[in-house]
Amino acid sequence: MLTEINFDGIIGPSHNYAGLSPGNLAATRNRGLVSSPRAAALQGLAKMKENLRLGLTQGILLPHRRPDHAWLKSLSTQYEEASPLLQAQGLSASAMWAANAATVSPAPDTRDGRCHLTVANLGTLPHRSHEWPETLAQLRLAFAADAFRVHQPIPLPFGDEGAANHMRLARSHDAPGLEIFVYGLPGGAFPARQHREASAAIARGHRLDPARTFFAQQSPEAIEAGAFHNDVVAVANGRVLFAHERAFHDADQLYRSLRSAMPEIEIVEVPASEVSLGDAIHSYLFNAQLVTLPTGESTLIVPEEARRTPSVWQWLQQHVAGNGPIRRVEVVDVRESMANGGGPACLRLRVVADPATVDRRFLVDEAKLDLLGETIERYWPEAIHITDLGNAGLINDIEHARHRLLTALKTVELIDS
Repeated sequence: MLTEINFDGIIGPSHNYAGLSPGNLAATRNRGLVSSPRAAALQGLAKMKENLRLGLTQGILLPHRRPDHAWLKSLSTQYEEASPLLQAQGLSASAMWAANAATVSPAPDTRDGRCHLTVANLGTLPHRSHEWPETLAQLRLAFAADAFRVHQPIPLPFGDEGAANHMRLARSHDAPGLEIFVYGLPGGAFPARQHREASAAIARGHRLDPARTFFAQQSPEAIEAGAFHNDVVAVANGRVLFAHERAFHDADQLYRSLRSAMPEIEIVEVPASEVSLGDAIHSYLFNAQLVTLPTGESTLIVPEEARRTPSVWQWLQQHVAGNGPIRRVEVVDVRESMANGGGPACLRLRVVADPATVDRRFLVDEAKLDLLGETIERYWPEAIHITDLGNAGLINDIEHARHRLLTALKTVELIDS
């Protein structure tokens, strides 16, 4: 039976605040702060447990090998001799944001009846550009069954940052859906990370129906305000599209096209007069998990920062009280991820599939999350300052911690990937 599975990235032991992501205001604002990798990873596990208790199916993606010695070798250096900037880029734990791992088209949308996944190239920023080989290895292990087809990244220079710029609307998870690819145009103060050409190539590779495939330009205003991915200003699930008024360059045209293809969709647009673009981005209101519970309720899982932003919390309470399509709001604490520029939606990759076709090592229940928690409590560093990145002892601890986690999960074939 097809269901939506949320695959959350486990926050790696090298999680730090090096501020490597221009346009991501939280990441640059918090550059140089002391990070807490252990607390960060445990917050991620707690979020996954809450999802399980809501009746959702939960999976995991694993921390990448850090430092990435192979990438540094390709630059004719090694970690101990690299510049501080290269060290930070080679040690980044940003693969934890699984929404950037790949773009996913479920089987009901594709001509061959398989679930297609295209790994993101993440070529815009150096610290993320070397994630794709290990992501590819993990996805080909997790989705090795014939029900899936995992594609290599779209070649550069066509930048692709995965599901963070992709949305799907459908009557139910197992019904044919509408797929929406959101792209940006270059020329502003911050890079437009998703290219239209990359999105179009993915749609072709996934063998999507052109009549049910849409390309929408992200609002330049949103990018300039710090919406480095579409999922900072819009999210969709089931029949509901939840977006800020300033999310898209031509929202009216997009909404007309979507309603023409699926009249029963419900578009919830938050007016800028009630929630400013700044408040939406600061609170990560739209970088929430919009999910459908087993009861059929459309539920929004928001970070604690949404509750602490008065305009956002007031709008959410009014919407729920007014019998809007989003019937329930749940709050989670992912402060460590938020401080580095990623909310609840950044941490997960949604895959509509039959759980029986997924490698069981990548699916979790509470008992497995408890096992992971014990490993993280024991081996993850408690704190990292960016001045620590050259410390050989810290690097040894980071490498050992990942080795212990992958051993506990019996995914040792990924240790040297």
